[in-house]
Amino acid sequence: MTNVDAKPPTTSPTHLAPEGLQAHLVVDHTPFRLDITVTATPGEVLALLGPNGAGKTTALRALAGLTPLAAGHLHLDGTDLHRTPPESRPVGVVFQDYLLFPHLTALDNVAFGPRCHGATKPQARAQAAEWLARMGLTDHASTKPRHLSGGQAQRVALARALATHPRLLLLDEPLAALDARTRLEVRAQLRRHLADFEAVAVLVTHDPLDAMVLADRLIVIEHGSVVQEGTPSEIARRPRTDYVAQLVGLNLYKGTAEGHTVHLEAGPTLTTTEDLKGPVFVAFPPSAVTLYRDRPTTSSARNLWRCEVAGLETHGDQIRAALSGELPLTADLTTVAAAELDLHPGAPVWATVKATQTHAYPA
Repeated sequence: MTNVDAKPPTTSPTHLAPEGLQAHLVVDHTPFRLDITVTATPGEVLALLGPNGAGKTTALRALAGLTPLAAGHLHLDGTDLHRTPPESRPVGVVFQDYLLFPHLTALDNVAFGPRCHGATKPQARAQAAEWLARMGLTDHASTKPRHLSGGQAQRVALARALATHPRLLLLDEPLAALDARTRLEVRAQLRRHLADFEAVAVLVTHDPLDAMVLADRLIVIEHGSVVQEGTPSEIARRPRTDYVAQLVGLNLYKGTAEGHTVHLEAGPTLTTTEDLKGPVFVAFPPSAVTLYRDRPTTSSARNLWRCEVAGLETHGDQIRAALSGELPLTADLTTVAAAELDLHPGAPVWATVKATQTHAYPA
């Protein structure tokens, strides 16, 4: 198991300041073990991204105090929360299914938090009314959850979490329960609300678009460990695992560079524009791959492999071809091109990629 604490810090020096979140989360559920370091500054939105079973929700529950730590630490604004019970932590949570009280109106759902923190009923309802107004839900104050749309319920849950003025806001797959059309609208609304939040927000998601749009920084978790972290643009441009490469839609390979030539672990070589030496990653988009049924004689591409079509699927307005052979890779082409090439599973093809369309970087 990699000890992520032993890694040199990859965040800016401000992440070492007393304010904000500094946590080393170790949770041991044999055979699964979570061991990650999470830091964030006030005003920052951090996304924990990873496949199902990676440990994202376990990390969120540990931050909320719902899952005990086996080791490590949890500091928020300089205060040790390791032994603080969940109900006493300055933490707001928006659960995946929102968990609104079905017998309470939207107003009273939001007022519940302030009431638990000592506000009188009139005070709590006044605060709740302000939060519903911020969310554009004043007209739904007397509505019960079963009569709210998915987007409205999500905003009520967010208002309820924010009404207690938390120093840490946790969002567990906050858009997962929404249909595609509602998700687009609510994602934009959520981004605006998070931009106004002055404390730390941690978002758990398996959706790369949610993470890229909502977060300032990403931590990618696989098998209970951090495999990559950085800004959305850094993650998208330089993936370091197959999972991340698939998320951002790139072909990714690891090899050893000698100048412009990379000897891939998968077998063949790749020519790149970068002049590097030593272990590297090479990435390129599926759109960079050109397919031919016969070996091309006029192509200027430096990279050429004999492949076989392993599968075809619709990808937006294009066809995505999974290729096996000398170099397993993914190619995107138009439906017209796919028809002209008579592509079908088992069809032999030649694949080319120009060196100028590859991107190599140190591993």
